[in-house]
Amino acid sequence: MGKTRGVSAVNVVFGWLRQQSNKVKIALGVVIYLILVVFLRFTVKNHNHFFVASELIHAAGILILIYKLTRQKTCSGLSLKSQEVTAIFLAVRLICSIYMEGDIHTILDFATLVSTLWVIYMIRYKLKASYIKTLDTCHNYYVLVPSAILALVINPSTSYSYIHRIMWAFCVYTESVSVLPQLRLMQNAQIIEPFTAHYVFALGIARFLACAHWLIQVFETRGHYLWLIGAGYFWFPVALIAELVQTFILADFCYYYVKSVMEGQLVLKMPV
Repeated sequence: MGKTRGVSAVNVVFGWLRQQSNKVKIALGVVIYLILVVFLRFTVKNHNHFFVASELIHAAGILILIYKLTRQKTCSGLSLKSQEVTAIFLAVRLICSIYMEGDIHTILDFATLVSTLWVIYMIRYKLKASYIKTLDTCHNYYVLVPSAILALVINPSTSYSYIHRIMWAFCVYTESVSVLPQLRLMQNAQIIEPFTAHYVFALGIARFLACAHWLIQVFETRGHYLWLIGAGYFWFPVALIAELVQTFILADFCYYYVKSVMEGQLVLKMPV
C-alpha cells in the first residue's frame, strides 16, 4: 500500500514537471544541483575525494558495459564513436597523470582505459553485427578538433612543460563533450536498453561530483579564481564552464532515467 502511494506521488511530481516550461525545469534543476553541492561542501571534508569518486563511478559504468557485452552478446545502443573519444582522452590523461601525479588517479585512469579499449574491441570485431552504425552519426572530429584548438589557446599556467599543459587542457575539454555521440545515438534510437541507460547515468553522477569540486573551489576562494579572467587568465573559468556543460548535457538524460526507474520501466524512452 505504501509503495503504491509512493509511486503515485512520484507520478504526480513528474506529471507536474512535464507541464512546466523549459525555463522552469532548468531553474529547478539548478536549484536542486546547488543544494546538493552545498550539502557535499559541509559533509565531505577532503574535496579531492570528489575526483576519486568520479573516476570510480566512471569505471563502474564501464563494468556495466562489460557485463552487457559478455552476458547479452550485443552492443546495440552503444556508440562506438563515444567510446573511441573516451579512450583518446583517457590515454592522454594517463600520460599526463604518470608524469604529473603518479597516484590513485593514475591507477584508475589505467584501469578505465584498458576496460574502454576492451569495449571498443568487442564492438568493432566480436559483436559488430549488432552495432547499429546508421544511428551513430556524430563524427569524432566534431568533438576532438574544437577541443584541441581550445587547448592550444587556453591551458593552465603551471610549472610543467607547455606540451603537458596542452595535453591536460585537451583532456578536460574532450571529456566534457565525449558523451555527445552516445546521446546522439540514443536520440536517434529513441528507446534505450537498461544497461546502456545505467552506463550513461553513471557518467552523469561522475560529472556531477567532478563539477561539484570546481564549484566548491569557487565558493571557498570567494570567487577569486573567476576574477583571474580580468588578468587574462582564462583557464579556470573555461575549465569550469566545460564541467558545467557536460553536467547539464547529462542532466536531461538523468531526469528521464530517474523518472523511468521510479515508474518501474525496464527501458528508457527518450523524448522526440
